Amino acid sequence: MPRLAAAALAGTAIEFYDFFVYGTAAALVLGPLFFPTISPLAGTLAAFGTFGVGFVARPLGSVLFGHIGDRHGRRPVLVLSLLLTGASTVAVGCLPDYGTIGAAAPLLLVVLRFLQGLGLGGEWGGAVLLTAEHAPAERRALWASLPQVGPALGFLLANGVMLVLSTSLTEAQFAQWGWRVPFWAAGVLALVGLWLRSSLAESPSFLKMDDRARVPLAEVMRDHWRLVLLTAGALAIGYAIFYSVSTWSLSYATERLGVDRGVMLACIMAAVVVKGALTPVFGLLGDRYGRRPLCLAGCAAATLWMFPMVALLATGAPLLMFLGFLGAMLAFIAMFAVIAAYLPELYEPRVRCTGAAVGYNLGGVVGGALTPIVATALAEQSGRTPWAVGAYLTAIALLSLGCFALLPETRPVPVTAAEPVSG
Repeated sequence: MPRLAAAALAGTAIEFYDFFVYGTAAALVLGPLFFPTISPLAGTLAAFGTFGVGFVARPLGSVLFGHIGDRHGRRPVLVLSLLLTGASTVAVGCLPDYGTIGAAAPLLLVVLRFLQGLGLGGEWGGAVLLTAEHAPAERRALWASLPQVGPALGFLLANGVMLVLSTSLTEAQFAQWGWRVPFWAAGVLALVGLWLRSSLAESPSFLKMDDRARVPLAEVMRDHWRLVLLTAGALAIGYAIFYSVSTWSLSYATERLGVDRGVMLACIMAAVVVKGALTPVFGLLGDRYGRRPLCLAGCAAATLWMFPMVALLATGAPLLMFLGFLGAMLAFIAMFAVIAAYLPELYEPRVRCTGAAVGYNLGGVVGGALTPIVATALAEQSGRTPWAVGAYLTAIALLSLGCFALLPETRPVPVTAAEPVSG
């Protein structure tokens, strides 16, 4: 289990590095480079629009790779998704800007971002399922939470590289070539990930299956449509929290409040460090007290914290901004540490890869794709304190709270004996 979990964690970190480095670049430089003919606000919105394309592609990736995972095994998904995400990320780093090739630049940027999202949509299902299905039932939430540390590591790596480059280069150097370096580094990281995953064993649950689903998506939509919608709605607030902190707040604070880019990245990264370190702790709590109670507690905390978070952000004071981000990240991880065990337990093995991944990534469309765009537009109409953004995030938290309340508990019933929820 330690070796398997380590390989899953490392691969997840690498794929999320690819995804997050784009989000940071969108907040800092992609607007002027790829959308220079429109106003700065419209350029930021357009850059965040291409950021959102990745989230739209993720459910499609979960359908494609979920089919492979349910028909041919979880292990092939890990390799194919990593190859696709890594190659498209490196290509973004090589893409000429608008000044070089004109309108083809933003068009190609959208295509590459779509391919990034397609690969990441398959990554989560493969990595989490392989870990969860190998883990003993009484410690499944703990072991399955370890791949969930991967997004935090990927984010820290992406933003750490961006922080070093943005503080060591001049503005002109960073805009000309410095922002491309993290994208090029994705190629090396992808090779490391492929090496780590080359010798992983296939999931025992998959190997035991005698009757595999012919068209997993059709079975999921027929028998589990209600469950897919509930999990998507439940997870929306987690995505909204993460991307309001990691992407929108970075753009808002640097452009509207005049906060130094390095200071802002450091505040966000410090909160993510704490979140990543506490992920296994919340996984242990999920094994002890159940998956649903932790999700409800985290969602309730998010409902109460969104207004204080934007108020602390509006101060522009590093310590206060960090505290605002930290409270949001703790609410987030209370939910997402146990999701890696919770979602697979809700589905029968024959459609688990598709069902869990589709629900997980649809939540990203609702909470992740729209949040930077909506928050940027709302903040533009607000004063120094963007209360409208707090109201928007609180509304998503209430939606997610209602969805979690309608989902069943799955602990401690073994996965193979659990009764799936039907539509």
